[in-house]
Order: sequence, then C-alpha cells, then structure tokens
Amino acid sequence: MPTTEDQVHDVIRDVLLQPDLQLTDTTTAGDVEGWDSLAHISILFSLESAFGIRFADAEMGSIQNVGELVTLIQAKTGT
Repeated sequence: MPTTEDQVHDVIRDVLLQPDLQLTDTTTAGDVEGWDSLAHISILFSLESAFGIRFADAEMGSIQNVGELVTLIQAKTGT
C-alpha cells in the first residue's frame, strides 16, 4: 500500500503533467516549473478528492512545502 507521501507526490506529478518530477519534503511551488497559483489550487482540490478531505481556506494559504502538505493530510486522515 502506498504511503501518504507517495500518494501526494503522485497527485502533484499528475496535475503538473510531470511524471518524472522529483519531490522532497522541502520542495516548494517556486522550485517546480509550472507550479503556479492555478496549479496549486488544482493540486489541493485533487488531493481533497483523493483523500476524501477538505482544506480550510487558512490551511490552503499556509502550506509552505510538500512536507507540510503531507503532514496536514496525515493529520486529517489519521495516518
């Protein structure tokens, strides 16, 4: 069974259409070509759908990197 981190990375790669994109906990939107504000919202909505969760507006604006995103999803899903 894939980890939460693996699933998050897969969603980001799918939304950005970059199947070979290497992501780490410290990766930020500014590190990735094509990860603009519209892509960010698409990633968050795709993650909500994939994990059956909802992000509060404040959470959407406070996520600084991929690691924080994974931690937030783990907290919401209890994994």
